[in-house]
Amino acid sequence: MKTKTLAVCTTFAVTLGAMPLQAQDKPVQATDLVEIFEKLGGKHPGFRKAHAKGMCATGTFTPVANDEFAGAALLNSGQLPVTMRFSLGGANPASDERAPGTRGLGVQIKLPDGRLHYFTGNNFPVFAGKDPETFFGFLSTLLPDENGKSNPAKTMEFVKNNPSVQANVMWNKTAKTPASYANTQFFGLHTFYYDNADKVRTKYRWEIVPTLGVKTLEKDEAAKMPEAFLADTFAKQLADGEVSFSIVANIGEAEDTDVDPSQQWPADRHQVTLGKLTVSSAGSDVCKNINFDPNILSAGFKSSDDPILRMRSPAYAVSFGKRLSNQ
Repeated sequence: MKTKTLAVCTTFAVTLGAMPLQAQDKPVQATDLVEIFEKLGGKHPGFRKAHAKGMCATGTFTPVANDEFAGAALLNSGQLPVTMRFSLGGANPASDERAPGTRGLGVQIKLPDGRLHYFTGNNFPVFAGKDPETFFGFLSTLLPDENGKSNPAKTMEFVKNNPSVQANVMWNKTAKTPASYANTQFFGLHTFYYDNADKVRTKYRWEIVPTLGVKTLEKDEAAKMPEAFLADTFAKQLADGEVSFSIVANIGEAEDTDVDPSQQWPADRHQVTLGKLTVSSAGSDVCKNINFDPNILSAGFKSSDDPILRMRSPAYAVSFGKRLSNQ
């Protein structure tokens, strides 16, 4: 339970202490969020504090204009250059790729005027908590005691008392090993807005869907793979043909939450395709010093007041600074 659950939650980090089995009752700070990953996953100077093991790729974004995002420069500037980073969850840069659980994707799209637009997501569709304090409390239950032992019963009691964690934990229990980054679907988790020139607001959540389809490995299949197989598998798929993804926006209704990433929207929401990501190369270090902050958006797009989303910017900045200074 500990290893798999921790992998699911590797988007943030939190500091700890003796915690009650309820959400933390004082505000969680960005520095707190960085510290707990170091305590849970070990210190690895020079690496990202979450999603430490990853693979860079480059390619293009071919936009699809539509009525919901009318006038968006992102969708009306022709084909745009893209830098991507695929990753495993966790703070260990030597993570075993055969393990099930979290996979991540960061996408940087560069517009002609030099502005950037980021998409940053994970392969789980719901976050582990409605706010940073709940997530803090959940991670704190995974910490070992003074004897180096964790207490799964403590974690399960917290989950029982905090419903916003439950959907993520259930996903984690059934998660399988992704067969390839090219066969993994990624979810933005959070709500964003687009305001067009006529002041018409579109509420949406995005997902990135692999053209090659979603494929996972059963436990016995994963056991037969090398400990590190994702880069080689991806390279083979790229050599054999096109590796691409569609960026899809799910358009929200008035009743859909825009502040709670632990809740999924109904599956029947109207979808529009924003564009296609096509990978041209993989394996360089071109993404090494990119900070994939999901709150950096191009003109017309805005972040919601989701407290988890708002916390990402300062937490990512702290982690980025520590990484660049080899901490």
